Amino acid sequence: MSDVQSQVSEEEWQTRVDLAACYRIVAHYGWDDLIFTHISARVPGPDKHFLINPYGMMFDEVTASSLVKVDVAGEKVMPSEFEINPAGFVIHSAVHEAREDAHCVLHLHTNAGVAVSTLKDGLEAFSQQSLFPLSALSYHNYEGVALNPEEKARLVADLGSTNFMILRNHGLLTCGNNIADAFLFMYIMQRACEIQLMAQSTGKPMIPIPTPILQGIQQQASEVTRSAGGSLAWPGILRKLDRVNPGFRN
Repeated sequence: MSDVQSQVSEEEWQTRVDLAACYRIVAHYGWDDLIFTHISARVPGPDKHFLINPYGMMFDEVTASSLVKVDVAGEKVMPSEFEINPAGFVIHSAVHEAREDAHCVLHLHTNAGVAVSTLKDGLEAFSQQSLFPLSALSYHNYEGVALNPEEKARLVADLGSTNFMILRNHGLLTCGNNIADAFLFMYIMQRACEIQLMAQSTGKPMIPIPTPILQGIQQQASEVTRSAGGSLAWPGILRKLDRVNPGFRN
């Protein structure tokens, strides 16, 4: 048992393991941006404490023990040799404070996500994968590097009750009731962005999904995202990591 594991509850340790796994699976798919994006998760319990990656550690190096526990102000509430990225936590703390259901917030700068974020029409209904994010998708306009606390109110107002967000000229964000759902939401949105860009790159005419189908999905947004199956896919993701990049449980 690690020193950190002996100091935290079983529930917190499980959250640490799942969050470390989330960092590593993001790295496995090549969606990381060196050390410059973040995934945060709320620590189970009455205190509003959160786990986030140690600033300077690559995603494929993150372990359950190395995650830093902070409060909503980004101040460490448990001794750690690591610091956190203040710019990253502005975005994450804003969502966690505003949304009690946002137990995990995932923000990435993938090539496909940033590319779609620069398009005037953003993500469009060209694939079945796109229907999941389009069922509850929001946008937030670019305001520069996220260091301004005043931006938090505007970001959460734009996010509203959605679980998918495109940060204009910046990247993608998802949130969920748990780490597995937040990851799967990102997986689906990322794939939708990749598919759209691949199709657009052909220069050939594209067939959009009929409007009545899209409107029906949007009217059933909570049912669509609830059935996405994060908890079904997560055990398999952990097994994959045990094969290709073990050590996240340390």
